[in-house]
Amino acid sequence: MNFHVYILFSKLADKFYIGFTGGNLLERLRKHNSNHKGFTGKINDWKIVYTEMFEQKNSAMKRELEIKNWKSRIKIQKLIGL
Repeated sequence: MNFHVYILFSKLADKFYIGFTGGNLLERLRKHNSNHKGFTGKINDWKIVYTEMFEQKNSAMKRELEIKNWKSRIKIQKLIGL
């Protein structure tokens, strides 16, 4: 099974979202763009702007936390090539 660390961007909110999934990445995006409780729930224009693939869940979780701990829009933009 492959695990994906992904970064989403919403133009409406001008925000990034960092997450990981062991499931289908496009299905996960669909869920982010649906009306639900949580950070991404009220916005429906999320786009995948970056992904990394891992074979081990632990590695994906570690990488997700690493990126989240940056707390830096500039570092995220640099990572995704903006």
